[in-house]
Amino acid sequence: MLKAPRGIRLHIGIFGRRNAGKSTLLNAMTRQDTSIVSEKAGTTTDPVEKPMELLPIGPVIFIDTAGIDDVGKLGEKRNKKTRKVFDRTDIAIIVVDGEKWGEYEQELINTFEEREVPAIVVFNKNDISEPDTDAINQLEQREIPFTKTIAEQGEGVLDVREALIQNAPDEVINTPTILGDLISPGELVVLVVPIDMEAPKGRLILPQVQTIRDVLDNDAYNMVVKERELRDALERLQNPPKLVVTDSQAFLKVAGDTPDDVLMTSFSVLFARFKGDLMEYVKGTMKIEELEPGDKILIAEACTHHPIADDIGTVKIPRWLRQYIGGDLDIDHVQGHDYPDDISKYDLIIHCGSCMLNRREVLTRIMYCKRAGIPVANYGLTIAYTLGIFDRALQPFPAVDEYYQELKESIE
Repeated sequence: MLKAPRGIRLHIGIFGRRNAGKSTLLNAMTRQDTSIVSEKAGTTTDPVEKPMELLPIGPVIFIDTAGIDDVGKLGEKRNKKTRKVFDRTDIAIIVVDGEKWGEYEQELINTFEEREVPAIVVFNKNDISEPDTDAINQLEQREIPFTKTIAEQGEGVLDVREALIQNAPDEVINTPTILGDLISPGELVVLVVPIDMEAPKGRLILPQVQTIRDVLDNDAYNMVVKERELRDALERLQNPPKLVVTDSQAFLKVAGDTPDDVLMTSFSVLFARFKGDLMEYVKGTMKIEELEPGDKILIAEACTHHPIADDIGTVKIPRWLRQYIGGDLDIDHVQGHDYPDDISKYDLIIHCGSCMLNRREVLTRIMYCKRAGIPVANYGLTIAYTLGIFDRALQPFPAVDEYYQELKESIE
């Protein structure tokens, strides 16, 4: 059976002090020895991830973290890794060692409340001590759910599972569609899939597969072609397709081969909306117009693949940007979950489609950019803008296109 990709799983972070029973709870939840358990505090060093199916939610990934109270130079590094997990947490489990309620637990509660991330407090080791009364009163007043467990014996684990189900974010239970709202049952979508050096041998890349499934889920039809066959494929159709979706690298050719009365966009633009905030990306992309030679750019790639000779993020986008502004740029690259703590030095951040990240992490990165006043763009939108087909790429999204037209008018 194919496993659900990490990017569409509900990310459940487990936090708390050292030796509070975080790893024991994870093992009890997964019914496996996922994390090493020891009476010695600080056994968990790096975040430990465990994908599983949690019905009725569906695919989830549990993330066990080091104690938030870790100390020393090594402890500071562990603590930093734990805090990185905040960014991709959709729902938090805060494990409390019995009655030990204090500044660490308060900090976690406040942090997730500020981030608007639902949190569940689990008072563990309930056989040794009862939860702090003041803590219980505070949680009840703030309407924060809590449970009691003896994780080592498996007691209370079902209550934790129930709390997760009851408090899972609505967008996880009601997963947003990639393009289902853009098409009607019975309509045709043509997907342009280049087979080049970046295409994995014998299979399609994740955004392509997920888009095909989304079309089928919405009772519409798929036609999948390479960019060289698009014009011929369209000419053979008795009726035009509702939408053409292309890999962004073939944007210019596909735009030329697709009739003007047929809507067209790219997988990356679809995923900018599916995983992030398309309007914010549009606003950020328009800042390309203000770039000057020497400006500093960050290109963030969710995948950790080894770049090929003509890689989209490290080669093609930098080349198109330099050609557009007529000069050189100072460009940094990050991959995977790595993301700089200080982004203030950048004039623009360009993010990939984020198929390998969950939506929470992408929205958190966008939030960091907004707070720092740094414009953030997307691969597909950046390519469309530098190639002069930005308007065309936004036409399938009426509300976004209207927002873009308003932005243009305000600038002019």
